[in-house]
Amino acid sequence: MPFRFARTAIPDIMMIEPPVVSDERGFFMEIYKRSEFAAQGIAETFVQCNHSKSDRGVLRGLHYQKPPKAQAKLVRAVSGAIYDVVVDLRSGGPTYGKWFAATLSAENQKILYVPRGFAHGFCVISAEAEIFYMMTAEYAPELEAGVIWNDPELAIEWPIAEPVLSPRDRAWPSIVRADNNFSYLDGS
Repeated sequence: MPFRFARTAIPDIMMIEPPVVSDERGFFMEIYKRSEFAAQGIAETFVQCNHSKSDRGVLRGLHYQKPPKAQAKLVRAVSGAIYDVVVDLRSGGPTYGKWFAATLSAENQKILYVPRGFAHGFCVISAEAEIFYMMTAEYAPELEAGVIWNDPELAIEWPIAEPVLSPRDRAWPSIVRADNNFSYLDGS
């Protein structure tokens, strides 16, 4: 049974439905198969995996890592549910400043592909959620950056008005002031 890949309104972002085999014992699923992902244009090598747990109302983001360690990501909810948001930071492109959102949950088992040049964040909409991420570059704190979650320029329709934020996530700048050197034209 193959993966199903669906391009979104921002074509570089993909929603992925993994093959799941269920029976009375539970289920088995593949979450990544290099050959199938590469056939759909996701040919990067993933080099770091992270796992986080958060309670309802926690918002993490909007984060990204700058070149030369920019990260593409595969994100999935292992338990619970999140409202996941991706923002295009690539200046000069047709979707610069546009955002895409999807619900990722243990129930729907969907995976979100976030390309390089995009900010990523999510808020927990279940009692708690555990998230598993695969990245194409290792974490480099000196290259970490972000955009404020409630930037009026972006007008993201979050399902929560007063999220629980880290001090760092409260302090990110707007998209127009963000430390961002991504360009649509040069593919970075």
